[in-house]
Amino acid sequence: MVRIVTTVIVTLAIVAIAIGAFAPVRHATDSDTTNGKAAPTSVPSRTSSPAPSTTISMPQTASPSPTPKTDGTSDRAKRIVEAMSLDERAGQLVMAALQYGNDPATLQAMIQEQHVGNVILMGNWVSGVENVARATQALQRLNASTGLPGLLIATDQEGGTVQHLSGPGFDAMPSATAQGQMPLDRLRAAARDWALPLKRSGLAMNLAPSVDTVTIERAVNEPIGALYRDFGLDAQRNGEHAAAFIEGMRAGGVGSAIKHYPGLGSVRGNTDFTANGIVDDTTTENGTEVNAFTSAIRQGKPAMVMVSLATYKLIDPDNPAAFSPAIVTDMLRRGTPFDGVVISDSLSAGAVSSIAPQDLGVRFIDAGGDICCMNAASYTQPILDGIRSRAAADKGFAAKVTASAERVVRLKIELGLVQ
Repeated sequence: MVRIVTTVIVTLAIVAIAIGAFAPVRHATDSDTTNGKAAPTSVPSRTSSPAPSTTISMPQTASPSPTPKTDGTSDRAKRIVEAMSLDERAGQLVMAALQYGNDPATLQAMIQEQHVGNVILMGNWVSGVENVARATQALQRLNASTGLPGLLIATDQEGGTVQHLSGPGFDAMPSATAQGQMPLDRLRAAARDWALPLKRSGLAMNLAPSVDTVTIERAVNEPIGALYRDFGLDAQRNGEHAAAFIEGMRAGGVGSAIKHYPGLGSVRGNTDFTANGIVDDTTTENGTEVNAFTSAIRQGKPAMVMVSLATYKLIDPDNPAAFSPAIVTDMLRRGTPFDGVVISDSLSAGAVSSIAPQDLGVRFIDAGGDICCMNAASYTQPILDGIRSRAAADKGFAAKVTASAERVVRLKIELGLVQ
């Protein structure tokens, strides 16, 4: 009997060792405004400010290799959302802005009382990685008492003129047009390097790259071409470079949101500032410009897709893209297909200034969107109120809110933002 027991114990020990050897290891280390810098038009040598020597504890954000989408992840997200109130679900669908220089405590009520689940860092954060990390830590501490999933904190770090974070520890990124001249493997490696300080700063999401294909004279394409925010290639190669950028970001632990679906390369006005000149009369549902996004999604598998605020005359002449079921649901979700998180371009932008703020989020979610992004703090409460009011009165809309909240929470699980 002793011999049998000994044999069993030895066998169990061997099995335990084998299991331990193959157990996954968790590593501890993943809207637009310009910063006024000139955009380089050729590939410069990459420069980096020295990393700060002070050691600080970083907030838990994304794991370097985000958890793949599985039925288990979706089931877990569903259970988490089922335990939320309707108000809490609505909060997961809003991304509030923290401008550089503002105390994170200014968002305390939004996070703790209004249950806002996402934050975008705006303005020129010039003080380096350590300063940004302190801000994101403070934001996550505000959220910790709510019992809700961690905040998804994002920024626009495209390169060139759109680069909100700089200073010690952050690389100086070339413009997207300069990135378009890089071989794919070099861009992939560079994007990983650019992601690492974002990760160390407590960010899980980069609202980049722009996959827009410029089809008119660059100088008159105000939102993209004039600012060198595109890869500067044909649609097919734009999609390939976008996929390489996404893959590099993911390797550095940061998710990506490609933009501005279905493309801003054929409009003249900048949707951030004007409602004039933002009707695209050439892009079609199956056009090459849209195919660049399809290619980037299928090859790169981005975490998010940002939808533009322009109107596409040949697809849906009656609605800006973000409010168009034909574009968000039929083209993007079903046609591509894309089952990830769909985020809006800034709903406080000039392009949609004629729409009542309380209707903006409702129209976006009704069209199939998930996260309402905005740069202006004054829009956050009206957008939340509009979503909650409509959901309380309309069971069909409430079901859309729940489905969107499940997609957002699923992404947070994949990014390591849920305990």
